[in-house]
Amino acid sequence: MSNAPPRPHKSSGKSSTTMTRTVIVVVLSFVLGCLSASTLLLTVNVCLPSREDAPNPVLSNLYRMPYNDASGASSKNPLQNTRILIAIAAFDFSQVPHFEEVIDTYQDLCVTGAAKVHVVVHATVPYPVTFLDLLNSRLVPACQGIFHMSIVLVSSSLRLHLVDCHRPLFYEKIDDYDLFIYTEDDIRVPARTVAAYLDETRRVEERLGPTRASDFNVGIVRYEYNFPSNVVMDDKTRHATQNVTRVYWEHSLFPPMPTAAEAVPAKEFRATHVHMKNHHQGMFLATRDLLLAWKARSGCEFDRVRNRPGVKGRMAQPSEGTQRVWMSSQMLYGGRHCNVQQLIPAANFGVFNVLHLPNKNYRRVGHFRNRTFADGTERFDFGATRSLLTAMDLHIEMRKRMKSTPQLPYRGIEMIDQVEPRGRTPLLERRMGEYQAYVDRGGVLTGDDMSKTALVEER
Repeated sequence: MSNAPPRPHKSSGKSSTTMTRTVIVVVLSFVLGCLSASTLLLTVNVCLPSREDAPNPVLSNLYRMPYNDASGASSKNPLQNTRILIAIAAFDFSQVPHFEEVIDTYQDLCVTGAAKVHVVVHATVPYPVTFLDLLNSRLVPACQGIFHMSIVLVSSSLRLHLVDCHRPLFYEKIDDYDLFIYTEDDIRVPARTVAAYLDETRRVEERLGPTRASDFNVGIVRYEYNFPSNVVMDDKTRHATQNVTRVYWEHSLFPPMPTAAEAVPAKEFRATHVHMKNHHQGMFLATRDLLLAWKARSGCEFDRVRNRPGVKGRMAQPSEGTQRVWMSSQMLYGGRHCNVQQLIPAANFGVFNVLHLPNKNYRRVGHFRNRTFADGTERFDFGATRSLLTAMDLHIEMRKRMKSTPQLPYRGIEMIDQVEPRGRTPLLERRMGEYQAYVDRGGVLTGDDMSKTALVEER
């Protein structure tokens, strides 16, 4: 019998190595599994929608991040706790696709920190309750109590003077709001532009003091996209948009400076700010302090509604643009009137650019000019669009099949009848009656309501 120690089994070393590798793999798998699970949980928490009756905390924190100016300095969100009154002139339904986008965009002010946003639409045609119900379905539940919308009906005899209605409204509500916005119904004004306006206005006041600051107002420049006029855009022609860009059709003068835009004359802003030679904006923003200062300003009387200047001896012929141009821009910036200096910071000029949603006026310039349809007798072939599912079609189908919960008291969009007796029509009377019944039911449509989806009907 040998006394030599037993030899180890040939496979024992390999087994030990294999076991070690297995342990490492298990540990790594466990760690990776934990990381994956944590990532999944974080993703679910961020992406899942929050309850309808409370703001999404992720969105709330995102939009309430500090506002950064052009110099990189951080300051409080200018929209925080701001009360905003917005007046929109929307004569009829001819611009309804743009109007819908405008309303959706102004709702963003609610989730970006504003304390109160009231949109007042001045219109001449009563809205059917089906359309009001569709718009109500787009209101953010978390903004209830913050965002409110009123449609004020006035006589169609006002015609172009519908644009005057915002002025007495602003001064009647002067103590109830901090910021006032007047706009036509086809201009998309994002929350970032509103916030930038407030921030830049504050800077002007800090630099000049409140008295001199009222000599200036931060301006807006409208733009469109220069889509080719001879191409129908679809998947086969999308390459035609690769050179499409924003264009300032109202300011198409060369060289751009000083012909279209020019440095602000005041020495405090000459090196940093510009103004546009054509002052027309189609809208304006103003703080309460500015509106009060312009009311008292010699030669301005901004609170007083009056006709635009006419040619001497031919007052029907405007000498400085139409009533629309006069009320939105020329009265304020015209040198013979309020003589307020338009002011736009060059460093972040693009922030004060807003989209003119019809995207059609650029065709008036140069070779784009096209007035084939101009006499009102044209007939439009909608072709394949008749087989497309519309927002109203789907909305009515859902209302038929899904239970609607009444909101009593009614908290949706309100429609206010201010039409004088001589301007009343059977359509107005019927739609106002249907609206009142809709409100009394807490915003619930009847089967009869659902059959009336046309915006334009015979009066």
